[in-house]
Amino acid sequence: MRTIPLKPDSVEATYLVETPLAPEKVAAIMAGEQSCGTFVRVAGESDELRARAGAEVLAVEELEPASAPSLASAWLERQGTPGPWRRARVRIAYPLANVGANLPTLAATVAGNLYDLGEVTGLRLVDIALPQAYRTRFDMPRHGVAGTRSALGVSGRPLFGTIIKPNVGLSAQEIAALVADLCEAGVDFVKDDEICADPVHAPLEERVRAVMSKVRAYRERTGRDVMIAFNITDELDAMRRHADLVEREGGSCVMASLNWCGLSAMQTLRRSTPLVVHGHRNGFGAFARHPLLGIGFDAYQALYRLAGVDHMHVHGIGGKFSDAPREVEEAARRCLQPLAVDAPDDTDAVMPAFSSGQWAGTLPVTARAAGSSDFLFMAGGGILAHPSGPAAGVASLRQAWEAVAANEDLEQAAASRPELAGALSFFGKKAG
Repeated sequence: MRTIPLKPDSVEATYLVETPLAPEKVAAIMAGEQSCGTFVRVAGESDELRARAGAEVLAVEELEPASAPSLASAWLERQGTPGPWRRARVRIAYPLANVGANLPTLAATVAGNLYDLGEVTGLRLVDIALPQAYRTRFDMPRHGVAGTRSALGVSGRPLFGTIIKPNVGLSAQEIAALVADLCEAGVDFVKDDEICADPVHAPLEERVRAVMSKVRAYRERTGRDVMIAFNITDELDAMRRHADLVEREGGSCVMASLNWCGLSAMQTLRRSTPLVVHGHRNGFGAFARHPLLGIGFDAYQALYRLAGVDHMHVHGIGGKFSDAPREVEEAARRCLQPLAVDAPDDTDAVMPAFSSGQWAGTLPVTARAAGSSDFLFMAGGGILAHPSGPAAGVASLRQAWEAVAANEDLEQAAASRPELAGALSFFGKKAG
Protein backbone atom coordinates (compact mmCIF):
# COMPACT_ATOMS: atom_id res chain seq x y z
CA MET A 1 0.00 0.00 0.00
CA ARG A 2 1.10 3.60 -0.67
CA THR A 3 2.72 5.51 2.19
CA ILE A 4 3.79 8.70 0.35
CA PRO A 5 1.20 11.53 0.69
CA LEU A 6 -0.53 12.44 -2.56
CA LYS A 7 0.01 15.95 -3.88
CA PRO A 8 -3.35 17.80 -3.71
CA ASP A 9 -5.24 18.44 -6.95
CA SER A 10 -3.03 16.13 -8.94
CA VAL A 11 -2.73 12.63 -10.28
CA GLU A 12 0.66 11.04 -9.82
CA ALA A 13 2.37 8.58 -12.13
CA THR A 14 5.38 6.43 -11.35
CA TYR A 15 7.73 5.29 -14.10
CA LEU A 16 10.74 3.07 -14.59
CA VAL A 17 13.11 4.88 -16.95
CA GLU A 18 16.33 3.83 -18.70
CA THR A 19 18.59 6.46 -20.31
CA PRO A 20 22.28 7.26 -20.86
CA LEU A 21 21.54 10.84 -19.75
CA ALA A 22 21.08 12.23 -16.27
CA PRO A 23 17.77 10.78 -15.00
CA GLU A 24 16.84 14.13 -13.42
CA LYS A 25 17.13 15.82 -16.82
CA VAL A 26 15.01 13.14 -18.49
CA ALA A 27 12.37 13.36 -15.75
CA ALA A 28 12.09 17.11 -16.39
CA ILE A 29 11.69 16.45 -20.12
CA MET A 30 8.94 13.93 -19.38
CA ALA A 31 7.08 16.38 -17.16
CA GLY A 32 7.28 19.11 -19.75
CA GLU A 33 6.28 16.90 -22.66
CA GLN A 34 3.15 15.70 -20.88
CA SER A 35 1.99 19.10 -19.62
CA CYS A 36 2.59 22.62 -20.97
CA GLY A 37 6.09 22.25 -22.43
CA THR A 38 7.76 21.20 -25.64
CA PHE A 39 11.37 21.06 -26.83
CA VAL A 40 11.66 24.88 -26.76
CA ARG A 41 9.86 27.59 -24.82
CA VAL A 42 7.08 29.09 -26.91
CA ALA A 43 5.14 32.38 -27.02
CA GLY A 44 2.49 32.54 -24.31
CA GLU A 45 4.31 30.07 -22.06
CA SER A 46 4.53 32.46 -19.13
CA ASP A 47 5.94 31.65 -15.73
CA GLU A 48 2.40 31.90 -14.33
CA LEU A 49 1.11 29.38 -16.86
CA ARG A 50 3.98 26.99 -16.16
CA ALA A 51 3.34 27.22 -12.42
CA ARG A 52 -0.33 26.48 -12.93
CA ALA A 53 -0.30 23.86 -15.70
CA GLY A 54 3.17 22.35 -15.58
CA ALA A 55 3.75 18.86 -14.26
CA GLU A 56 6.09 18.53 -11.30
CA VAL A 57 8.85 16.00 -10.83
CA LEU A 58 8.41 14.74 -7.27
CA ALA A 59 11.16 12.16 -6.99
CA VAL A 60 13.96 10.53 -8.97
CA GLU A 61 15.43 7.40 -7.40
CA GLU A 62 18.40 6.03 -9.30
CA LEU A 63 18.67 2.24 -9.57
CA GLU A 64 21.34 -0.19 -10.75
CA PRO A 65 22.45 0.61 -14.33
CA ALA A 66 22.18 -1.78 -17.27
CA SER A 67 25.08 -3.08 -19.33
CA ALA A 68 23.24 -2.52 -22.62
CA PRO A 69 20.20 -0.51 -23.77
CA SER A 70 16.85 -2.28 -23.63
CA LEU A 71 15.55 -0.47 -26.73
CA ALA A 72 17.13 1.32 -29.67
CA SER A 73 16.98 5.10 -30.06
CA ALA A 74 17.94 6.70 -33.36
CA TRP A 75 17.93 10.07 -31.55
CA LEU A 76 20.65 8.92 -29.16
CA GLU A 77 22.59 7.35 -32.03
CA ARG A 78 22.56 10.69 -33.86
CA GLN A 79 23.90 12.37 -30.73
CA GLY A 80 26.61 9.74 -30.39
CA THR A 81 25.61 9.26 -26.76
CA PRO A 82 27.32 6.28 -25.11
CA GLY A 83 26.30 4.36 -22.00
CA PRO A 84 26.20 3.53 -19.17
CA TRP A 85 22.46 2.96 -19.35
CA ARG A 86 21.18 4.49 -16.15
CA ARG A 87 17.87 3.37 -14.68
CA ALA A 88 15.66 5.31 -12.29
CA ARG A 89 12.24 5.29 -10.71
CA VAL A 90 10.57 8.62 -11.47
CA ARG A 91 7.44 10.09 -9.87
CA ILE A 92 5.61 12.96 -11.56
CA ALA A 93 2.49 14.90 -10.49
CA TYR A 94 0.13 16.16 -13.19
CA PRO A 95 -2.42 18.91 -12.43
CA LEU A 96 -5.97 17.54 -12.52
CA ALA A 97 -7.08 20.81 -14.08
CA ASN A 98 -5.18 19.82 -17.23
CA VAL A 99 -7.25 16.67 -17.60
CA GLY A 100 -10.69 16.97 -16.04
CA ALA A 101 -12.89 13.87 -15.88
CA ASN A 102 -11.66 12.69 -19.27
CA LEU A 103 -10.40 9.12 -19.17
CA PRO A 104 -8.70 8.91 -22.61
CA THR A 105 -6.95 12.22 -21.93
CA LEU A 106 -5.83 10.97 -18.53
CA ALA A 107 -4.21 8.01 -20.30
CA ALA A 108 -2.67 10.33 -22.91
CA THR A 109 -1.29 12.50 -20.09
CA VAL A 110 0.37 9.79 -18.00
CA ALA A 111 1.61 7.83 -21.02
CA GLY A 112 1.13 9.45 -24.42
CA ASN A 113 4.35 10.41 -26.21
CA LEU A 114 6.63 9.30 -23.40
CA TYR A 115 7.37 5.96 -25.04
CA ASP A 116 8.65 7.77 -28.13
CA LEU A 117 11.08 10.13 -26.41
CA GLY A 118 14.53 9.84 -27.98
CA GLU A 119 16.24 10.35 -24.63
CA VAL A 120 15.05 7.00 -23.25
CA THR A 121 16.00 3.44 -24.08
CA GLY A 122 13.32 2.06 -21.81
CA LEU A 123 10.19 3.44 -20.18
CA ARG A 124 7.42 1.76 -18.25
CA LEU A 125 4.37 3.30 -16.59
CA VAL A 126 4.35 1.48 -13.27
CA ASP A 127 1.53 3.00 -11.23
CA ILE A 128 -1.10 5.74 -11.12
CA ALA A 129 -2.16 7.31 -7.81
CA LEU A 130 -5.24 9.50 -7.59
CA PRO A 131 -7.38 11.11 -4.86
CA GLN A 132 -10.86 9.92 -3.96
CA ALA A 133 -12.37 13.27 -5.00
CA TYR A 134 -11.14 12.60 -8.53
CA ARG A 135 -12.08 8.91 -8.47
CA THR A 136 -15.73 9.83 -7.73
CA ARG A 137 -15.91 11.78 -10.99
CA PHE A 138 -15.71 8.47 -12.86
CA ASP A 139 -17.87 5.37 -12.92
CA MET A 140 -17.82 2.95 -10.04
CA PRO A 141 -18.33 -0.76 -10.65
CA ARG A 142 -22.10 -1.33 -10.58
CA HIS A 143 -21.65 -4.79 -9.10
CA GLY A 144 -18.02 -5.55 -8.26
CA VAL A 145 -17.36 -8.23 -5.68
CA ALA A 146 -20.43 -7.79 -3.48
CA GLY A 147 -22.88 -7.42 -6.36
CA THR A 148 -21.55 -10.44 -8.20
CA ARG A 149 -21.83 -12.57 -5.07
CA SER A 150 -25.35 -11.27 -4.41
CA ALA A 151 -26.48 -12.01 -7.97
CA LEU A 152 -25.37 -15.63 -7.61
CA GLY A 153 -26.20 -16.16 -3.94
CA VAL A 154 -22.66 -17.38 -3.23
CA SER A 155 -20.76 -16.50 -0.05
CA GLY A 156 -17.82 -17.88 1.89
CA ARG A 157 -16.03 -19.39 -1.09
CA PRO A 158 -14.66 -18.39 -4.49
CA LEU A 159 -16.89 -18.37 -7.55
CA PHE A 160 -16.15 -21.34 -9.77
CA GLY A 161 -16.39 -20.74 -13.47
CA THR A 162 -15.40 -22.14 -16.81
CA ILE A 163 -14.93 -21.14 -20.44
CA ILE A 164 -16.74 -22.53 -23.46
CA LYS A 165 -14.44 -25.07 -25.08
CA PRO A 166 -13.73 -25.62 -27.94
CA ASN A 167 -12.98 -21.87 -28.16
CA VAL A 168 -14.76 -21.51 -31.49
CA GLY A 169 -16.48 -23.84 -33.90
CA LEU A 170 -19.54 -24.95 -31.93
CA SER A 171 -22.99 -23.93 -33.17
CA ALA A 172 -25.31 -21.84 -31.02
CA GLN A 173 -27.34 -24.92 -30.15
CA GLU A 174 -24.25 -26.93 -29.28
CA ILE A 175 -23.05 -24.13 -26.98
CA ALA A 176 -26.49 -23.97 -25.36
CA ALA A 177 -26.43 -27.73 -24.74
CA LEU A 178 -22.97 -27.45 -23.16
CA VAL A 179 -24.13 -24.58 -20.94
CA ALA A 180 -27.12 -26.65 -19.82
CA ASP A 181 -24.74 -29.45 -18.82
CA LEU A 182 -22.52 -26.97 -16.97
CA CYS A 183 -25.49 -25.57 -15.06
CA GLU A 184 -26.39 -29.08 -13.95
CA ALA A 185 -22.75 -29.67 -13.02
CA GLY A 186 -22.99 -26.86 -10.46
CA VAL A 187 -20.79 -24.20 -12.05
CA ASP A 188 -21.38 -20.57 -10.98
CA PHE A 189 -20.07 -18.76 -14.03
CA VAL A 190 -19.58 -19.51 -17.72
CA LYS A 191 -17.92 -17.20 -20.23
CA ASP A 192 -17.34 -17.12 -23.94
CA ASP A 193 -13.76 -17.31 -25.11
CA GLU A 194 -12.27 -13.96 -26.10
CA ILE A 195 -12.12 -14.99 -29.75
CA CYS A 196 -15.76 -16.07 -29.87
CA ALA A 197 -17.85 -12.91 -30.26
CA ASP A 198 -20.10 -13.01 -33.32
CA PRO A 199 -18.86 -15.88 -35.51
CA VAL A 200 -20.78 -17.08 -38.55
CA HIS A 201 -21.28 -20.55 -37.07
CA ALA A 202 -22.73 -19.16 -33.80
CA PRO A 203 -24.05 -15.61 -34.32
CA LEU A 204 -24.24 -13.70 -31.07
CA GLU A 205 -27.99 -13.03 -31.19
CA GLU A 206 -28.75 -16.69 -31.89
CA ARG A 207 -26.27 -17.80 -29.21
CA VAL A 208 -27.71 -15.48 -26.54
CA ARG A 209 -31.25 -16.65 -27.17
CA ALA A 210 -30.32 -20.33 -27.22
CA VAL A 211 -28.12 -20.19 -24.14
CA MET A 212 -30.45 -18.05 -22.05
CA SER A 213 -33.41 -20.34 -22.77
CA LYS A 214 -31.42 -23.12 -21.06
CA VAL A 215 -30.28 -20.88 -18.20
CA ARG A 216 -33.79 -19.56 -17.54
CA ALA A 217 -35.21 -23.07 -17.51
CA TYR A 218 -32.54 -24.19 -15.07
CA ARG A 219 -33.08 -21.11 -12.88
CA GLU A 220 -36.85 -21.60 -12.75
CA ARG A 221 -36.51 -25.29 -11.92
CA THR A 222 -33.78 -25.07 -9.27
CA GLY A 223 -33.89 -21.50 -7.96
CA ARG A 224 -30.14 -21.24 -8.57
CA ASP A 225 -28.73 -18.79 -11.09
CA VAL A 226 -25.67 -19.17 -13.30
CA MET A 227 -23.91 -16.09 -14.66
CA ILE A 228 -23.07 -16.20 -18.37
CA ALA A 229 -20.52 -13.68 -19.66
CA PHE A 230 -21.43 -13.23 -23.30
CA ASN A 231 -18.57 -11.85 -25.38
CA ILE A 232 -20.05 -8.71 -26.94
CA THR A 233 -16.73 -7.27 -28.17
CA ASP A 234 -17.51 -5.15 -31.22
CA GLU A 235 -17.79 -1.52 -32.25
CA LEU A 236 -19.55 0.53 -29.60
CA ASP A 237 -23.06 0.82 -31.05
CA ALA A 238 -23.12 -2.92 -31.64
CA MET A 239 -21.91 -3.61 -28.09
CA ARG A 240 -24.76 -1.57 -26.67
CA ARG A 241 -27.27 -3.46 -28.81
CA HIS A 242 -25.73 -6.75 -27.73
CA ALA A 243 -25.91 -5.78 -24.05
CA ASP A 244 -29.57 -4.80 -24.44
CA LEU A 245 -30.29 -8.20 -25.97
CA VAL A 246 -28.58 -10.02 -23.10
CA GLU A 247 -30.60 -7.99 -20.61
CA ARG A 248 -33.90 -8.69 -22.41
CA GLU A 249 -33.13 -12.40 -22.43
CA GLY A 250 -32.61 -12.41 -18.65
CA GLY A 251 -28.81 -12.46 -18.68
CA SER A 252 -26.70 -10.78 -16.04
CA CYS A 253 -23.23 -10.30 -17.56
CA VAL A 254 -21.40 -9.17 -20.67
CA MET A 255 -17.72 -9.50 -21.49
CA ALA A 256 -15.50 -7.29 -23.62
CA SER A 257 -11.85 -7.37 -24.68
CA LEU A 258 -10.57 -4.26 -22.94
CA ASN A 259 -7.52 -3.55 -25.05
CA TRP A 260 -9.29 -3.76 -28.38
CA CYS A 261 -12.41 -1.85 -27.36
CA GLY A 262 -10.52 0.87 -25.50
CA LEU A 263 -11.14 3.06 -22.50
CA SER A 264 -13.86 5.31 -23.90
CA ALA A 265 -15.85 2.41 -25.34
CA MET A 266 -15.72 0.55 -22.03
CA GLN A 267 -16.75 3.69 -20.19
CA THR A 268 -19.73 4.21 -22.50
CA LEU A 269 -20.70 0.54 -22.27
CA ARG A 270 -20.66 0.77 -18.47
CA ARG A 271 -22.97 3.77 -18.56
CA SER A 272 -25.38 2.13 -20.97
CA THR A 273 -26.01 -1.22 -19.27
CA PRO A 274 -26.94 -2.34 -15.74
CA LEU A 275 -25.29 -5.72 -16.33
CA VAL A 276 -22.06 -6.99 -14.81
CA VAL A 277 -19.14 -5.98 -17.07
CA HIS A 278 -16.47 -8.67 -17.23
CA GLY A 279 -13.18 -7.12 -18.38
CA HIS A 280 -10.94 -9.46 -20.37
CA ARG A 281 -7.37 -8.22 -20.70
CA ASN A 282 -6.24 -10.37 -23.66
CA GLY A 283 -3.26 -8.70 -25.28
CA PHE A 284 -2.01 -7.33 -21.97
CA GLY A 285 1.34 -9.00 -22.56
CA ALA A 286 2.01 -6.59 -25.42
CA PHE A 287 1.79 -3.75 -22.91
CA ALA A 288 3.50 -5.37 -19.95
CA ARG A 289 5.69 -8.36 -20.75
CA HIS A 290 8.93 -6.43 -21.31
CA PRO A 291 10.15 -5.03 -17.97
CA LEU A 292 11.38 -1.75 -19.53
CA LEU A 293 8.44 -1.00 -21.80
CA GLY A 294 4.71 -0.48 -21.65
CA ILE A 295 2.29 -0.37 -18.75
CA GLY A 296 2.43 -2.34 -15.51
CA PHE A 297 -0.73 -3.87 -14.08
CA ASP A 298 -1.11 -1.34 -11.26
CA ALA A 299 -1.42 1.49 -13.78
CA TYR A 300 -3.45 -0.59 -16.23
CA GLN A 301 -6.08 -1.65 -13.73
CA ALA A 302 -6.43 1.92 -12.48
CA LEU A 303 -7.45 3.15 -15.94
CA TYR A 304 -9.97 0.39 -16.60
CA ARG A 305 -11.41 0.57 -13.11
CA LEU A 306 -12.14 4.23 -13.80
CA ALA A 307 -14.15 2.95 -16.77
CA GLY A 308 -16.35 1.04 -14.31
CA VAL A 309 -15.63 -2.63 -14.99
CA ASP A 310 -16.77 -5.19 -12.41
CA HIS A 311 -14.34 -8.05 -13.07
CA MET A 312 -10.69 -7.96 -14.16
CA HIS A 313 -8.57 -10.82 -15.48
CA VAL A 314 -5.29 -11.44 -13.68
CA HIS A 315 -4.18 -14.71 -15.38
CA GLY A 316 -3.34 -17.69 -13.17
CA ILE A 317 -0.59 -19.24 -11.08
CA GLY A 318 0.94 -22.39 -12.47
CA GLY A 319 -0.94 -21.98 -15.73
CA LYS A 320 0.05 -21.72 -19.36
CA PHE A 321 1.03 -18.04 -19.47
CA SER A 322 4.33 -16.33 -18.71
CA ASP A 323 3.39 -14.44 -15.53
CA ALA A 324 5.47 -15.06 -12.44
CA PRO A 325 3.41 -16.09 -9.38
CA ARG A 326 4.31 -12.80 -7.68
CA GLU A 327 2.87 -10.81 -10.60
CA VAL A 328 -0.43 -12.69 -10.45
CA GLU A 329 -0.65 -12.32 -6.67
CA GLU A 330 0.02 -8.58 -6.79
CA ALA A 331 -2.55 -8.12 -9.57
CA ALA A 332 -5.26 -9.99 -7.68
CA ARG A 333 -4.67 -8.13 -4.44
CA ARG A 334 -4.61 -4.77 -6.22
CA CYS A 335 -8.07 -5.48 -7.68
CA LEU A 336 -9.42 -6.02 -4.17
CA GLN A 337 -7.95 -2.79 -2.78
CA PRO A 338 -9.61 0.62 -3.07
CA LEU A 339 -8.52 2.49 -6.16
CA ALA A 340 -7.98 5.95 -4.68
CA VAL A 341 -5.15 6.62 -2.25
CA ASP A 342 -7.47 8.18 0.35
CA ALA A 343 -10.56 6.03 -0.28
CA PRO A 344 -12.66 5.49 2.86
CA ASP A 345 -13.35 1.83 2.06
CA ASP A 346 -12.99 -0.86 -0.60
CA THR A 347 -16.47 -0.58 -2.08
CA ASP A 348 -15.01 0.02 -5.54
CA ALA A 349 -13.04 -3.25 -5.49
CA VAL A 350 -13.35 -5.39 -8.60
CA MET A 351 -13.49 -9.18 -8.74
CA PRO A 352 -10.13 -10.66 -9.80
CA ALA A 353 -10.67 -13.39 -12.38
CA PHE A 354 -8.07 -16.17 -12.45
CA SER A 355 -7.75 -18.26 -15.59
CA SER A 356 -5.14 -19.99 -17.78
CA GLY A 357 -4.55 -23.68 -17.13
CA GLN A 358 -6.35 -23.71 -13.78
CA TRP A 359 -7.67 -26.83 -12.02
CA ALA A 360 -8.20 -28.12 -8.50
CA GLY A 361 -4.48 -28.47 -7.88
CA THR A 362 -3.81 -24.75 -8.50
CA LEU A 363 -6.58 -23.58 -6.16
CA PRO A 364 -4.56 -23.58 -2.88
CA VAL A 365 -1.81 -21.30 -4.22
CA THR A 366 -4.46 -19.10 -5.85
CA ALA A 367 -6.32 -18.68 -2.56
CA ARG A 368 -3.09 -17.71 -0.82
CA ALA A 369 -2.35 -15.22 -3.58
CA ALA A 370 -5.76 -13.56 -3.40
CA GLY A 371 -5.62 -13.42 0.38
CA SER A 372 -9.37 -14.04 0.59
CA SER A 373 -12.17 -16.01 -1.03
CA ASP A 374 -13.21 -13.02 -3.13
CA PHE A 375 -12.13 -14.22 -6.53
CA LEU A 376 -13.44 -15.88 -9.65
CA PHE A 377 -11.61 -19.13 -10.37
CA MET A 378 -12.10 -20.22 -13.97
CA ALA A 379 -11.08 -23.66 -15.11
CA GLY A 380 -11.73 -24.56 -18.74
CA GLY A 381 -10.03 -27.88 -19.23
CA GLY A 382 -9.87 -28.24 -15.43
CA ILE A 383 -13.65 -28.77 -15.47
CA LEU A 384 -14.49 -29.91 -18.98
CA ALA A 385 -11.60 -32.39 -19.27
CA HIS A 386 -12.01 -34.05 -15.87
CA PRO A 387 -11.87 -37.81 -16.54
CA SER A 388 -15.26 -38.30 -14.86
CA GLY A 389 -16.96 -35.39 -16.64
CA PRO A 390 -17.75 -31.71 -15.99
CA ALA A 391 -19.80 -32.34 -12.83
CA ALA A 392 -16.81 -34.11 -11.32
CA GLY A 393 -14.62 -31.23 -12.46
CA VAL A 394 -16.78 -28.73 -10.54
CA ALA A 395 -16.93 -31.09 -7.56
CA SER A 396 -13.13 -31.34 -7.55
CA LEU A 397 -12.88 -27.56 -7.23
CA ARG A 398 -15.35 -27.42 -4.36
CA GLN A 399 -13.54 -30.26 -2.63
CA ALA A 400 -10.21 -28.51 -3.11
CA TRP A 401 -11.68 -25.39 -1.53
CA GLU A 402 -12.97 -27.43 1.43
CA ALA A 403 -9.41 -28.65 1.93
CA VAL A 404 -8.00 -25.13 1.65
CA ALA A 405 -10.52 -23.77 4.16
CA ALA A 406 -9.66 -26.58 6.57
CA ASN A 407 -5.90 -26.09 6.02
CA GLU A 408 -5.75 -29.68 4.78
CA ASP A 409 -3.27 -31.08 2.27
CA LEU A 410 -4.93 -31.86 -1.09
CA GLU A 411 -3.46 -35.36 -1.30
CA GLN A 412 -4.82 -36.20 2.14
CA ALA A 413 -8.18 -34.64 1.34
CA ALA A 414 -8.40 -36.66 -1.87
CA ALA A 415 -8.42 -39.92 0.09
CA SER A 416 -12.11 -39.36 0.90
CA ARG A 417 -13.04 -37.23 -2.14
CA PRO A 418 -13.04 -39.22 -5.39
CA GLU A 419 -13.51 -36.26 -7.74
CA LEU A 420 -10.54 -34.45 -6.23
CA ALA A 421 -8.52 -37.65 -6.41
CA GLY A 422 -9.40 -38.00 -10.09
CA ALA A 423 -8.29 -34.43 -10.79
CA LEU A 424 -4.98 -34.89 -8.97
CA SER A 425 -4.30 -38.11 -10.84
CA PHE A 426 -5.22 -36.78 -14.27
CA PHE A 427 -4.18 -33.10 -14.26
CA GLY A 428 -1.28 -33.58 -11.85
CA LYS A 429 0.53 -35.77 -14.35
CA LYS A 430 0.01 -33.19 -17.10
CA ALA A 431 1.12 -30.32 -14.85
CA GLY A 432 4.25 -32.22 -13.91
